Amino acid sequence: MTPQVAEALAEITRGADEVLIESELAEKLEQGKPLIIKAGFDPTAPDLHLGHTVLINKLRVFQDYGHKVIFLIGDFTGMIGDPTGKNVTRKPLTREDVLANAETYKEQVFKILDPKKTEIRFNSEWMNHLGADGMIKLAARQTVARMLERDDFKKRYQANQSIAIHEFLYPLVQGWDSVELKADVEMGGTDQRFNLLMGRELQKEEGQRPQTVIMMPLLEGLDGVQKMSKSLNNYIGITEPANEMFGKVMSVSDELMWRYFELLSFRPLEEIEDFKQQVANGENPRNIKVLLAKEIIARFHDEDAAEKAEQDFIQRFQKNAIPDDIDEVEVTAGDEGIAIGNALKAAGLVSSTSDAMRMIKQSAVKRDGEKITDTKMICTQADSGVYQVGKRKFAKINFV
Repeated sequence: MTPQVAEALAEITRGADEVLIESELAEKLEQGKPLIIKAGFDPTAPDLHLGHTVLINKLRVFQDYGHKVIFLIGDFTGMIGDPTGKNVTRKPLTREDVLANAETYKEQVFKILDPKKTEIRFNSEWMNHLGADGMIKLAARQTVARMLERDDFKKRYQANQSIAIHEFLYPLVQGWDSVELKADVEMGGTDQRFNLLMGRELQKEEGQRPQTVIMMPLLEGLDGVQKMSKSLNNYIGITEPANEMFGKVMSVSDELMWRYFELLSFRPLEEIEDFKQQVANGENPRNIKVLLAKEIIARFHDEDAAEKAEQDFIQRFQKNAIPDDIDEVEVTAGDEGIAIGNALKAAGLVSSTSDAMRMIKQSAVKRDGEKITDTKMICTQADSGVYQVGKRKFAKINFV
């Protein structure tokens, strides 16, 4: 293996959970020809967070080494509904929903991918022409017993939960996409293992060289425990304001920071190892974390936004100052006043009154820099001022 191939292989497999089969990938890289790299996305959740970008970042690495990336939008499979990790049959999307979400995906992924080196494809291009005869022949390639080897299908079957017949088609269609695209490499999350390997099987049957499968891990969220998810509210959205993104990255634990560097940063591994050594020698981890936050924000906003977010963070959190650009809202208090929980909810600082009570009990609510400790506080016009909930939420509330 040449030094150039060894370097490329190290960067491509960096952070990967599993590569099947790595020796095959090395052989393909040694040929010196541009490889076809496939990654499929069902356009069901168009708002991406950093967890989604782990895989997209890897596609960019392939592009940097001269390979062809096919960003496959599963408009056909999206109308089936990916059963991966689901304990119920997913409701199929309408054609209009699929296309609308697909456009949003395209806008967001080009914040990472090079548009000139990316080919956007839709799997309806070939699946719509396969026809009923073709679908029956495709379905005949696998047995029900084989499908029930899949973990989520097995669990649903054992729990007497329904499995719709069309759900069995999903991995077959995903695998057939690889045949149509003649993919050299397919990428996906660790939860896609069954589907990804289906592509290898079908390619072998069609006389093609089987694709290498690269499975990327599911990124932990801000809590450092569960995977990043909007439903768990432990995510960093790539369309969030720069200041919000900066504050969230800085809230990541020092230990989890290295995981984020490995999976989200484009810095060379040698540089990250140097950062670790600096921390071991006494450097404050916060200073290294700032570099990560600025790199991520520059990617999804720009360099100026990253610099401004850093300065705002310093002002707000290191100097305990109140930011200049806070929202000003009017909340009706009336003659009898309004309960503090209702006031915070009306101002958009909390999602519910129970959330407000919890934050007050945690000493996380302030007015003009002073902590509020009374959960039964009644706010009147005299209580107008700058309210803060947690570290990042501010609003100037005028009670009327």
